[in-house]
Amino acid sequence: MENKTIGFIGAGKMASAIIKGLLSSKTFDSSHVIAAEVNESAAKHAEESFEIKVFSDAREVVKLADIILIATKPFVVPELLDSIKDCITPDKLIISIAAGVTFNKIEKALGNNTRAVRVMPNTPALLECGMSAICKNSQATDEDLNLVETIFTKIGKVIRCDEKDIDAVTGVSGSGPAFYYYIIDRIARAGEKLGLDYKTALTLSAQTALGAAKMIQETGNTPEELITAVTTPGGTTAEGNKVLNESNISEILFETVRKTAEKSAKMSE
Repeated sequence: MENKTIGFIGAGKMASAIIKGLLSSKTFDSSHVIAAEVNESAAKHAEESFEIKVFSDAREVVKLADIILIATKPFVVPELLDSIKDCITPDKLIISIAAGVTFNKIEKALGNNTRAVRVMPNTPALLECGMSAICKNSQATDEDLNLVETIFTKIGKVIRCDEKDIDAVTGVSGSGPAFYYYIIDRIARAGEKLGLDYKTALTLSAQTALGAAKMIQETGNTPEELITAVTTPGGTTAEGNKVLNESNISEILFETVRKTAEKSAKMSE
């Protein structure tokens, strides 16, 4: 990435998280990071926080950047692509984190020779604990995908997938933080009903969720193995497991992810 310039179209929270990760890791220096942002407050924040040049016109960014990262709301992407299409040349790499914006839409707007990579990140990227899935179109190279992987490892973990799997990824990790927030809150509310104050119960629930996730990531054991390891027959955990196993929580969670994935697919149409 030496001497390459990365340009962000949109300088909101997710773009800012990525910029912060790239600068703090020295993957890029501030002279090789630029952005376009129409919101004056967001533009000022990015310019002052990261000491980068922020333009009001996306076309200026596209002309100057080697890598263009689209970080706008999905509904503005069609108009954006139309406005920048005459600035796109084969040497430029397009990265999109906009949900529902397929390679077909990008290629139709910018040309069939456009090198493009789609990314589905999630909001814990703001704390450099994100989960991102990446995939490339047929015009993008393996080197392009390696570059994008390097960028997104600065804000968390990265997996590679096919575009056909993006909707499922959205259901599991893209929208997933909201579902975990819900579960963490409900467990805390249960503790509150049993006499704990809510703040204490929330601390217990959130830290326990964090620890359980790290056990899965760092021990190499499956969730089933970890459940067995923590469960004494006839003990307290076994009693709670019995309630879970006899409930329809598995079906509820499946429907939650399925509906989310279906919505993602509809947005791509």
